[in-house]
Amino acid sequence: MNPPTVKPQPPVRDPLAQRALAFLSDVLGNLRPRDFGIRLWDGSTLEPESGHSARFTLVLKHPGALRRMFLPATELTLGEAYIYDDFDVEGEMEAAFGLGTYLTGGTRSLAERLALGWRLLRLPRHHRPRTGRAGATLQGERHSVERDQQAVTYHYDVSNDFFSLWLGKRMVYSCAYFQSPEDDLDTAQERKLEYVCRKLRLEKGERLLDIGCGWGGLVVYATEKYGVEALGITLSRPQAELATQTIRDRGLGDRCQVRVEDYRNVEERGGFDKLVSIGMFEHVGESRLPQYFQRAGRLLRPGGVFLNHGIGQTMGVRQRRGPSFSDRYVFPDGELLPISTTLRVAEEQGLEVRDVESLREHYALTLREWVRRLEAHHEEAVQATDETTYRTWRLFMSGSAYQFSSNEINVYQSLLVKPEEGKSNLPLTRGDWYRE
Repeated sequence: MNPPTVKPQPPVRDPLAQRALAFLSDVLGNLRPRDFGIRLWDGSTLEPESGHSARFTLVLKHPGALRRMFLPATELTLGEAYIYDDFDVEGEMEAAFGLGTYLTGGTRSLAERLALGWRLLRLPRHHRPRTGRAGATLQGERHSVERDQQAVTYHYDVSNDFFSLWLGKRMVYSCAYFQSPEDDLDTAQERKLEYVCRKLRLEKGERLLDIGCGWGGLVVYATEKYGVEALGITLSRPQAELATQTIRDRGLGDRCQVRVEDYRNVEERGGFDKLVSIGMFEHVGESRLPQYFQRAGRLLRPGGVFLNHGIGQTMGVRQRRGPSFSDRYVFPDGELLPISTTLRVAEEQGLEVRDVESLREHYALTLREWVRRLEAHHEEAVQATDETTYRTWRLFMSGSAYQFSSNEINVYQSLLVKPEEGKSNLPLTRGDWYRE
């Protein structure tokens, strides 16, 4: 006698997971194309729509994940849920930002938002403690010397070892300059350093001040290649220590120096032929712009040149609701301003605008390279810091690449001159910038 046939039983699914999937299916009903998948803690899945492969998979880790992600539905809430591992993104992180914008964009009616909020409230809470890197808590007057020190320390003093895993051999923490998307990062970064030096038209024996010099990549390059006397200033002591060691190792100590100092405390009136600021300008703040450009003009000799390189906000881009993830966990007190505002204030302080160039596409390429390198060194990054820090930078840099590629933000190099009796003393063309 044959044994009875046992029919395979379908897997038992968590009813909370089914409610979560139903919620997500309704929320995503109008999103096209849906080229991503969703996987829940019990193995339940929502596949991409027909004809599309998954660029990424959204992974919810526990029954309380949706509440952690969307109550309230802001960029900050969603970012915190990611860095504290309530959900994960497997695959192309940058691609997920279109979904994030859709989910927090505020296009639904009040009635729709209330209905969705009520459904979220019926899902369970999750009381797992959040550990690792905490948000910034700064004290004092915004953009004061003391508070700026706290902001810079929060971001840059994470770990030199952490940054060295993905920045490249010269430790340049700003956008590279690509001839082709296929260029390797180190080549593109060195090309950017060369391009900056050419724009400044550095000459042997000139004095160069780098405001916000980071780990000293530019001052070292300019000293070695162009024979200048270079001073770099930063508010990060670990940056200054590593830069000083690099300068010592290369035997440049008699012509190159990096020290911990705020630009407002540099008192060498007319002491520099050339000034440069790359990736520091975002920390200045609109209220301090007059002081910033006034100080630059004071430090420059007549006829001196100032290259100011910074990220700007694209005019007309709608600001997201709620506090910024970047302000809380990445660049506290950072401010992105339209280039028109920046140039107006520079002119009001007596500087002449000679050239403005957007490098927007270059920054998107740079950020993608940084993310790729960071992801490839996940374990080492966690050992140098913690999982939350790794996730913070993966999220921030992927989101920034998305913003640059979609023209939400831009990055500009502005060449400014302190005229000497009305003369700029610059060549008539830019031809020397592009010589082979």
